[in-house]
Amino acid sequence: MRVLAAMSGGVDSAVAAARAVDAGHDVVGVHLALSEAPGTLRTGSRGCCSKEDAGDARRAADVLGIPFYVWDFAERFKEDVIDDFVESYAAGETPNPCLRCNEKIKFSALADRAHALGFDAVATGHYARLEDGVLRRAVDADKDQSYVLAVLTAQQLSRAMFPVGDTPKPDIRAEAAARGLAVADKPDSHDICFIPSGDTRAFLGARIGVRTGNVIDADTGEVLAEHAGVHGFTIGQRKGLGVAGPAADGQPRYVTEIEPETGTVKVGSAERLQVWTIDADRAVWTSGSAPDGPIECVVQVRAHGGLAQAVAEAVGDGISVRLREPLTGVARGQALVVYRPDESGDEVLGSGTIARTGNTR
Repeated sequence: MRVLAAMSGGVDSAVAAARAVDAGHDVVGVHLALSEAPGTLRTGSRGCCSKEDAGDARRAADVLGIPFYVWDFAERFKEDVIDDFVESYAAGETPNPCLRCNEKIKFSALADRAHALGFDAVATGHYARLEDGVLRRAVDADKDQSYVLAVLTAQQLSRAMFPVGDTPKPDIRAEAAARGLAVADKPDSHDICFIPSGDTRAFLGARIGVRTGNVIDADTGEVLAEHAGVHGFTIGQRKGLGVAGPAADGQPRYVTEIEPETGTVKVGSAERLQVWTIDADRAVWTSGSAPDGPIECVVQVRAHGGLAQAVAEAVGDGISVRLREPLTGVARGQALVVYRPDESGDEVLGSGTIARTGNTR
C-alpha cells in the first residue's frame, strides 16, 4: 500500500512511520504546518507543530529513508479547531480540540488530500488499535487515545493506520533509540498545542474580550462575585472562582452550571455535580450504523477518566445514556464515547457531543 505517515516531530509518529516501512508499504512522510507563526507553538514540553518539530520530523524521515514534505494547513486549522474552540467556550461549553483536529484535519483534510494523491492510508502515532475496521483501546491504558479518535467515521477508519497502539510507550522509546531516531527521548507534548503557555483563560480572554456576569450560589441565588466571562469556567471547576472562601457549611464550592445567555455561573456543593443521564448530539457510530435498541456499555466523558457503566441508545442523530453510577464534572461540549468491553479489549462503538445532563436517577 501507499501510506502517508503524518509525522508530528515526536517519537510516536516517527516509530509509526518506521513500522509502516518495515511492513513493506510505500511510505511518504508529511508534517502539518498548523500555525502562521510556528516559532511560537512550543515551550519545552508544551505545545507542538513548531519549526523545531518540523525539523525533528524531517530528520526522522531521513533516518528512515523516506520522502518528506511539509503541508500548510494553518488556515484550515484556525477555522476548524482554534475558532471552534473559542466559540465553544464563549457558549459555555468545554470542547476538546484534539478530537476536533482528528475529525477535521488529520482524518478529513489530510486524509482527503492523501486519497486524491493516490495514497491508500494515513498512518499516525496515536495510541489505539484498529483491527478489521474495529477501533479499540490501546494496549497502554495510560496512553490510550481512542477517546479522541471515536469521532471518526467508518470510511475515515478504513483509511487509517495506528501502528503503535499495540505497544507500551516505554517500548516505543526503546525501539526509537534502537533505530537511531533522535526523538527517542523527546518529551511528550501536553496541554493544548496552540496554547504553549498553558494559560487557557488568558488565551480565550484575548479573543473573546470581557463579558461580565455574576457568580451566584446555586442554592440561595446570592450573588457571590462578578466575573469577566463564562469562558473562564468549566463544570466541576473548584479554583479560580473569584469567590471569597468556602460555602457557609465549610464545604468547597464547584462550578455546577453555566448560562452563557445571561453570563451567570452557578456554584454549589459536590453533590450538585452528580449526573445520572446524558444526552449527546452529532452521533458518530464507528461501524457506520447505529446499534438497534439499548446496549449495555461503558461510557467515557473526558480524555482522561470519567468512565462509568451505562445503558446507551441511539435517538435520532444523537445518543441517550442512563448511567449505572453517577459521574461528576460532565460538561456540555465534551465528547461522550461509548465502549463495549470484550475479551479483545474495549471496542469503540461511537461518540457524540454532550448537549444535556440530568441529575435524576
